[in-house]
Amino acid sequence: MKSKESAAKDKTQNKKFMLLALKQAAKAREIGEVPVGAVIVKNNEIISKGFNRCIKDKDPTAHAEIEALRKAAKKIGNYRLNGCDIYVTIEPCPMCAGALVNARIRKIFFGAFDKKAGACKSVFKITGSSKLNHRIETESGILKEDCAKIITDFFKNKR
Repeated sequence: MKSKESAAKDKTQNKKFMLLALKQAAKAREIGEVPVGAVIVKNNEIISKGFNRCIKDKDPTAHAEIEALRKAAKKIGNYRLNGCDIYVTIEPCPMCAGALVNARIRKIFFGAFDKKAGACKSVFKITGSSKLNHRIETESGILKEDCAKIITDFFKNKR
């Protein structure tokens, strides 16, 4: 069991990395993309960052998580990202959840739930499926209000 001091440090680290993911989401918003951001961390060190680029890149797979995975794999020199965690502003979709499982991500931290397409806890439970060869621990709700607001505001302004 973790000490109170250790748990407080973890909570502070989680907020720090989620704030960086929110900065990535803001970059997506600035170029007219759905504002989702992701940061991959290993041993409390940032390995890579990504934000949605589907429209700009004309690529349906250019989600924040996929962008961050691609950069992390190149940096580490392996598609398996053992020991890495990802911080993402919204619950990963089925495509991203599958990619995170294939990459052997250790843990997913996400802010807001995606009640339409979430694939960790909301709609699907891909990351915890016993039918797959790897399962990912998931923690939700980190800066959830901020993470939900950036997306909600984006779509309000679109309409």
